[in-house]
Amino acid sequence: MRIIVEGWRFVPHSFAIVNQFQLLELLRRSNVELFHRDMPYFDPEWQPQRGLFAAVEEDALSRIPTPDATLPADVVLRMFMPYNLKPAAARRTCVFATTEWGIVQKLMLQLMGVPAFWDAHHNSDTTIVTPSHWSRQGFLRSGADPARVVVVPHGVDTRVFHPLPDAERAVLRQQRGVEDCFVFLNIGVMTWNKGVRPLLKAFAAVVERYPHARLILKGTEAIRRSRDFILDAIHGILTKAQAAQVIPRLAYIGENLSSGELAKLHQIADAYIAPYLAEGFNIPVLEAAACGLPIICTRGGATDDFTRSDFAFYINSELKTMEIEHETRFYLHPDLDHTIELMEKIIENSEFRSSARQAGSQFIAANYTWHQVVDRLLLSVSR
Repeated sequence: MRIIVEGWRFVPHSFAIVNQFQLLELLRRSNVELFHRDMPYFDPEWQPQRGLFAAVEEDALSRIPTPDATLPADVVLRMFMPYNLKPAAARRTCVFATTEWGIVQKLMLQLMGVPAFWDAHHNSDTTIVTPSHWSRQGFLRSGADPARVVVVPHGVDTRVFHPLPDAERAVLRQQRGVEDCFVFLNIGVMTWNKGVRPLLKAFAAVVERYPHARLILKGTEAIRRSRDFILDAIHGILTKAQAAQVIPRLAYIGENLSSGELAKLHQIADAYIAPYLAEGFNIPVLEAAACGLPIICTRGGATDDFTRSDFAFYINSELKTMEIEHETRFYLHPDLDHTIELMEKIIENSEFRSSARQAGSQFIAANYTWHQVVDRLLLSVSR
């Protein structure tokens, strides 16, 4: 099977990261003839970054041949934005796409140059590949043909993301200076939909009873100014007294980290928390579970697809809508009191943390490796 992937590489954006993990797995398939065409970055200020993957992996990614413009293919898979639903010179055209806010937003339609998503999808034979049922529902709500919107989840490299032996973990925690602390972790671009505001509000309440609690936030300054958003949130939703309690217990990391360095953050943490409002998938939750972390996440969203109650606590939420620039967006409102309750519960419940460490890592390893995910991808794009 000849596959031409059109997408992004070497930037710390989720589309590029997923693309590269899939490319590395496709390179291992003897029945796949693989080509890659680099597409313009969404933001012209983005710059290629090295060190996000192991050197040997980045070398392999760099050596994937670029196809001639006229080279025919069995499948063209597009992994970039804005989405392009126009048919390619291939037997099958597939577009990786997500809807975080429960719809295809007007801005995306403008960038695509189409009046409505219904028109664009029904006037093509393109298949949309999306990573969660929440995201799929957003495309259906926007008029996509249900027969051509398939769910293929993201995966995790369990050679990198896995639980550490207690002795190794203790050394890492000591190096970070958190050996006597309870560490919550959250990773993302820290935009409003990621839930950093309710997270900070909940954490402020938790540290009143548990002053040994700590919060590590990992942003991505290279593509989004997460630090500014966090500071705005602290000063916008916390009292001065709360901020005085939170800031000394908060660590922010904005620089690019390799997969191995991200795994170490998961491996030193005690719990992963994601009180998100709108997500297309939320791959850090998957990676956290693979590392044996108990999860606290919003109920009803994308993470319902790949978490279970034996390693996750679910925050009660309410599906809501809001109007922004004459556009109705759908999101989940996580209950603040329940978030606080679950954070305190996970601090107190060492038995659950211990059982979740085994249950989560085993479940992810059995169902969500990149090998398994690419199997599903190949099945979906070859039908």
